[in-house]
Amino acid sequence: MTQYLLSIYQPDGSPPGPEVLKAVGEDLHVLNEQLKAAGSWVFTGGLHASSSATVVRQRGGDVVMTDGPYLEGKEHIGGFWIITAPDLDDALEWAARATRATGLPIEVRPFQNVAEY
Repeated sequence: MTQYLLSIYQPDGSPPGPEVLKAVGEDLHVLNEQLKAAGSWVFTGGLHASSSATVVRQRGGDVVMTDGPYLEGKEHIGGFWIITAPDLDDALEWAARATRATGLPIEVRPFQNVAEY
C-alpha cells in the first residue's frame, strides 16, 4: 500500500451558505466513514482561510516570517486527506468520491519514500 495526499482546492472568498455547508459536511462524514471502513483512512483535516497562513523562509542566513499564503492565487488548499491505497487508480477513485462530496477540485499525489505496508 502507498500513502497519498488528497488536497481540496477551495476558492477564496465567502463560503457557501449554511444549507450548502451542512450538506457538504454530511457528505464528508459519510466519505470519511467509508475510508475508515475500507482501511484507507490515515488522517484528514480542514484548514482555516489562506489569510491565516504564515510563511517562514530563510533569506541571507536570516529567518523571515511573512503573513499570508506562500503564493497569491484565487484558490488555496482548504483541507486534505492522507490515505493508503494499493495503487493510483484506487486513490483516484477516493478523489472522485471527494470531489462529488465537496464540489471542489481534488489533487492526488503519492508520498515519496514511504515504506509500503
